[in-house]
Amino acid sequence: MKLSPFIKVVIIFVLSLLAAYISLPPEIPISIHKGSVQIEKRIVRPGIDIETQKISIKNNFELVLGLDLAGGSHLVFEAQAGNLGESERKAALESLRNVIERRVNFFGISEPNVQVSSFEGKDRVIVELPGVKDTKKAIDIIGQTAQLNFAESGTEKEPGIFPTDLTGADLKKSDVTFDTNTGKPVVQLQFTEEGARKFAEITARNIGKPVHIFLDTDPISSPIVQEKITGGSAIISGEFTLEAAKNLSIQLNAGALPVPVSLVEQRTVGATLGAESVTKSIRAGLTGLFMVLVFMVLAYGRLGVVANIALTIFGVLTLALYKLIPVVLTLPGIAGFLLSVGMAVDSNILIFERFKEERKLRAYKDALEVSFGRAWDSIRDANIATLVTAFILANPLDLSFLHTSGPVRGFAITLSLGILISLFTGIVVSRNLLRLFIKEKK
Repeated sequence: MKLSPFIKVVIIFVLSLLAAYISLPPEIPISIHKGSVQIEKRIVRPGIDIETQKISIKNNFELVLGLDLAGGSHLVFEAQAGNLGESERKAALESLRNVIERRVNFFGISEPNVQVSSFEGKDRVIVELPGVKDTKKAIDIIGQTAQLNFAESGTEKEPGIFPTDLTGADLKKSDVTFDTNTGKPVVQLQFTEEGARKFAEITARNIGKPVHIFLDTDPISSPIVQEKITGGSAIISGEFTLEAAKNLSIQLNAGALPVPVSLVEQRTVGATLGAESVTKSIRAGLTGLFMVLVFMVLAYGRLGVVANIALTIFGVLTLALYKLIPVVLTLPGIAGFLLSVGMAVDSNILIFERFKEERKLRAYKDALEVSFGRAWDSIRDANIATLVTAFILANPLDLSFLHTSGPVRGFAITLSLGILISLFTGIVVSRNLLRLFIKEKK
């Protein structure tokens, strides 16, 4: 079913209103002091807070700022990988970086900057956590860095707890799932092929007894074996809360470290740009945006007004996406957003300039449709070229010969998002607004 321009515009504005709600700050201060009018108030915008046995969703729709705008924690871990060969050492360090990054992301910290550094025979992992200014909390978030071990109980003749040959190296991953019968959270383990064989042997001789799981020398769980477990998959059940199950899962994942590490440096990083600098940057961006809006109206009249509405919708949708994903905003990231604003305006300018030519050859409505169609090739090719460049800068495949800097990737991500949204607003939003506008003029 083909929707009319009116229905499409209604959908666009409903989507824009929802995005505007998400884009608003969590608290909006209102301060008015004039004569007898004294108002000092804060309007709180509710977020999402859903907590059930099966799902846990909490989102207050806040912007996540990077180290240069908000400060954070800087941690350096040193890996003891000197006894490994060159190829094994590189693989172990890459695995170590992935494990630490997975721990951080599991706790909801987006876009951490985790890098491996090898210098003068020392292998280190550098972790930067934007917004986390309590270094002790940051260390707790990353979790312990010891080795994961499985142990079994002794017999009556030989009591005690004895380690097995099953370790964190035999564990593929751990996830939180839910029991289909009770709906309660459980922790699922997936072992490697070798780990599955070892685990089957351990469970076979420990039916009715606990299998103890240690992170270094600290016990983290002692599930009772109900039966011999084969196939490389196991479930740890119990009276878990969702948070407790998540913590156990991350400890299990964290234990699969290929080499031992130790924390050698911890410090709080202050924002390199103060509040005044951020305010001036925002003011400069708003000034530039205002000048663009004025230029569009002066240059294209009614068409410029429609383009400005589309540009406003572009800004609202972009900010909402930054909060929903979420995107960690750094100064380069803001630069990427501002550049995408220019790309969004550029699309409308190409269409409107084409319209001036087509208007001489055909009716107003037909000229507008033809302008969008013929300008699309130029708009598409220009944006694809920019998206390819952004893809190379973002380096999602982690290719060693390309840039891996967090700020550069932030610039590429915000630029890519901006271009994709600008294509939507420049073609879909502007086109349907103009279609509706033409109908109203008849």
